[in-house]
Amino acid sequence: MLIALNKPYGALSQFTDRSQPPKPTLAGFGLPAGVYAAGRLDHDSEGLLLLTDDGTLAHRLTDPRHKQAKTYLVQVEGAPDEAQLRRLRDGVELNDGPTLPAQARAVAAPDWLWPRDPPVRFRKTVPDAWLELSIGEGRNRQVRRMTAAVGLPTLRLIRVAIGPHRLDGLAPGQWRAL
Repeated sequence: MLIALNKPYGALSQFTDRSQPPKPTLAGFGLPAGVYAAGRLDHDSEGLLLLTDDGTLAHRLTDPRHKQAKTYLVQVEGAPDEAQLRRLRDGVELNDGPTLPAQARAVAAPDWLWPRDPPVRFRKTVPDAWLELSIGEGRNRQVRRMTAAVGLPTLRLIRVAIGPHRLDGLAPGQWRAL
């Protein structure tokens, strides 16, 4: 079984939470018994999370050797120039080593996007822009660290695809079997 979930902002990519105060978890979305997340999204990231009851499938989806590209829409602070996009495409030096090359391009703000709760703080004097970024790795907070390294701090991060699997119209908190 393979399930696509649109993980909302603020929810954890796990079924339990022992923190105080507790955060929302996957247990609150009515998912079938026996599934678990194949990979994760940080609590402050949104979008596609795949869940499965098949360990072999989970490994294929998450192991970098299987080359499942992860595609994100990233709202960044600032207006990206070609040099910044080229640095993302070439790979960025992070404190844990260089990243692999990424696909990166500036895109228009998505017209299908749901409002975030809480909303991204608006600042009249600081422009923002949207990027589409595809990576083949999955390091901790990698996209946020990559955009910060090129001078474009991330304001909002939404995963829209993992390999051929896409978010495609799921509202936050909704899921479907694939």
